Amino acid sequence: MKRIIVPIDFSEQSEFALEAAANLAQKYGSELIVLHMLELSNAILTTNGTTINDEAVFYLKLAEQKFDTFLDKPYLEGIKVTRIVKHFKVFSEVNEVANEHQANLIVMGSHGASGVKEVLIGSNTEKVVRNSDIPVLVIKHNPILLDFENAVFASDFSDDAIKPYLNAKVTFDKLGAKMHLVYVNSPDGNFRSSAEIDKKVSLFLKKADGDLSNISNVNIVSDYSIEKGILNFASIIGADLIAVATHGRKGLAHFFEGSISEDIANHSTLPVMTFKI
Repeated sequence: MKRIIVPIDFSEQSEFALEAAANLAQKYGSELIVLHMLELSNAILTTNGTTINDEAVFYLKLAEQKFDTFLDKPYLEGIKVTRIVKHFKVFSEVNEVANEHQANLIVMGSHGASGVKEVLIGSNTEKVVRNSDIPVLVIKHNPILLDFENAVFASDFSDDAIKPYLNAKVTFDKLGAKMHLVYVNSPDGNFRSSAEIDKKVSLFLKKADGDLSNISNVNIVSDYSIEKGILNFASIIGADLIAVATHGRKGLAHFFEGSISEDIANHSTLPVMTFKI
């Protein structure tokens, strides 16, 4: 895990993400690339299409000053930190920065939700998730401990889930986390018999791994909804992390067969990691 991107807006949630990324960087000797995106219009940025006017210079210098304060943290000691300021809030640029610097992970803060389906859909975090080709780790609380020993990977075991499953295996191996795969059989999903689920899982693992060596890590649970099933399972096994697959531009709302809400990412108290299909 050579490089970790941390998009920030200098909020408390950004600081949670920065500390979490620093914890990972300390463990794996990673470089942190801290990225801030200004909200400057073309009118502010240029006067003749080629030069930066005084107002834009002011905002750039203000961002640099905030960086100095924001990055003055004891937990960053000994970590290589590269700061980048982009002029516009174009969230696809986070992915471009990640590709340019060959980053392995994006860590972002999020407010989460309190009973209202809102925060991630349309939010900065969700926009980054939609555009990212690499895993995105969403942090919502102060990361007192960030030891990923048990990671839940929620899957519908469809062909679309093979790529994120394989990427999750590699990532979890780097993090030293044991993968617990979970399939939730529920009335709000495509309810299947036990025999149908067993066949689906076996076919999936044969396609993905070439064998059934990982079948002992597959857990089939029944619950009133897929979201509840995943969250309850994660709680029962004492998981440190929940991982889900996303369909890019469709975002977190469509990572299983059918349309599943963003409730997992919004309501989970655990960090959530996304892998693009």
